[in-house]
Amino acid sequence: MASKRKPNKLVLAVFGGLHATAMALTWRDLRRRPPALIRGNKKIWRIASTMNTGGAAAYWLIGRRRTPAPAKH
Repeated sequence: MASKRKPNKLVLAVFGGLHATAMALTWRDLRRRPPALIRGNKKIWRIASTMNTGGAAAYWLIGRRRTPAPAKH
């Protein structure tokens, strides 16, 4: 039988702080970066970054472009 343990408040505070920092940095970058340098919609990336830290990490790994998207003909 698994024992029920209370979550460590310090661990929860650290992870909460990391998530808040990642989200704030993501939102700042989204605000400053032109749409041509972002893969997808800015609103979707904002929503994803608020849900969990993985959403913010996905933005930094996948959502940002280094160069503008090629022009559509």
